[in-house]
Amino acid sequence: MALYPKSSNVYDSYADGLNLSGDTINAIEYYKKSLVLNAENTNAKKQLERLQKQKK
Repeated sequence: MALYPKSSNVYDSYADGLNLSGDTINAIEYYKKSLVLNAENTNAKKQLERLQKQKK
């Protein structure tokens, strides 16, 4: 992220890793950051929606 702070893909990929490791709270945070940089990021939208449903 330090090398590409404006790349939504960096945040999306990091969120994927956090999600796989079970860190849902931080995964949600990084999916949201990815969407700030690219509102059309379909993976981040889909994963964020899924994780937020799981939290309920």
